[in-house]
Amino acid sequence: MEEHALSQSGPGLPPETWREQFVQVLTLSVPAILAQISSMAMQYIDAAMVGSLGARASASIGLVSTSTWLLGGMCISLATGFSVQVAHLIGANREEEARDVLRQALLAALVVGALLCTVGTSISGALPAWLGGEAEILGDASSYFFIYSCALPAVQMRQLCGSMLQCSGDMRTPSLLNALMCGEDVVFNSLLIFPGISIPGTGLSLPGAGLGVTGAALGTAMAEWVTALLMLLTVCLRAPKLRLTRERGRWLPTVRCLRTAAGISIPMAFEYTVMCGAQIASTRIVAPLGTVSIAANSLAVTAESLCYLPGYGVAAAATTLVGQSLGAKRRDLARRFARMCVLLAVALMTLMGALMFWFAPAVFALLTPDPAVRTLGVQVLRIEAFAEPLYAVSIASAGAMRGAGDTLVPSILNLVSMWGVRITAAALLAPRIGLAGVWLAMCGELCFRGVLFLIRLLRERWLDRKVFG
Repeated sequence: MEEHALSQSGPGLPPETWREQFVQVLTLSVPAILAQISSMAMQYIDAAMVGSLGARASASIGLVSTSTWLLGGMCISLATGFSVQVAHLIGANREEEARDVLRQALLAALVVGALLCTVGTSISGALPAWLGGEAEILGDASSYFFIYSCALPAVQMRQLCGSMLQCSGDMRTPSLLNALMCGEDVVFNSLLIFPGISIPGTGLSLPGAGLGVTGAALGTAMAEWVTALLMLLTVCLRAPKLRLTRERGRWLPTVRCLRTAAGISIPMAFEYTVMCGAQIASTRIVAPLGTVSIAANSLAVTAESLCYLPGYGVAAAATTLVGQSLGAKRRDLARRFARMCVLLAVALMTLMGALMFWFAPAVFALLTPDPAVRTLGVQVLRIEAFAEPLYAVSIASAGAMRGAGDTLVPSILNLVSMWGVRITAAALLAPRIGLAGVWLAMCGELCFRGVLFLIRLLRERWLDRKVFG
């Protein structure tokens, strides 16, 4: 397991030189980026496997994808509300209190996961029609969303346990388990989506369920459940700073813990609602453009994740480093880590954006055999490549601010940016120039958002946010 995120010698001895700090950023960022790669790989796997069934299958998943992100965002919000507390407590060398926060978080995760599952399954039948989907894809879209909703308790537990491990300084274990989930997804999808699969080099074939889009949902759900169980066992029994076998702690929620979690989680949940609500509005703008546009939009969103996943990996490291620095009362160190993480994210995402611009045709060749979807997808993906540097600023800055417990202002910035710029511009441009107009609006909005977050980062008011008194 990895040592304390701020020091190899324990709390109170953080790295002081620029070189040591940069090495620390890389030490935490690389495993987090690998975890993001595994998550992205799952999206590519699902997209490629379902895409091989045709544009209609891709469109059915694309129609509800923004709604699945919304529910998944609720899971991330709860996880962050508790895990940031853990980062601050570990930074302050109060590990027994950190384990009490973990115990209370596990109970909260069970309740919230079950609630989200109930909501998702209840609306699954009507949701695709609400989103304006064509009649031919409503059945598959409804089935996919229902099965995903049934896996939400597992999604919540996996997010919570993974975030707890990261905020304790252990990035490696969640990365490995998420990579394992990617492998599980391949196996389960292969057996469930297609009527049969051939084993290369052996001449053997195995029977499959042939469930198509439903099989993709089942495969992903099964991978989520297996990985959630492994994450739970790891954090409770093996994590050096968090394992619950050391003492009999407090399981009943305390007002202080819940109030602190709510102060972080509720603005984040609002942010995800704003963001995903805007994505759903964008889906409704795209839906009248036809099945090809829906499929191209969905696959382009999946392809673009290759560009921004390094940013989210660095943001996860920023949350840990800033949280533990502030817990150790090192405001100066938190500032340096935040700026260093933003610069690293910009460098990585700029490189990924350039690569995506040039290799967009090859990427879409992997995702779909439909030539019309390929052509349109490449066009819009290349538009988005120009937004990656400033998009990196917003992602990494938000991660750093999250480590300080500052989630309200970032959520307001996202509200202004998404609804004031992206949706307004997309609604005006889509009827005139089609899907390209939607992505031009997205590119402009991401640049605008990056500027807003850069101003917030440099003004440093987020450093004054108090998680604990």
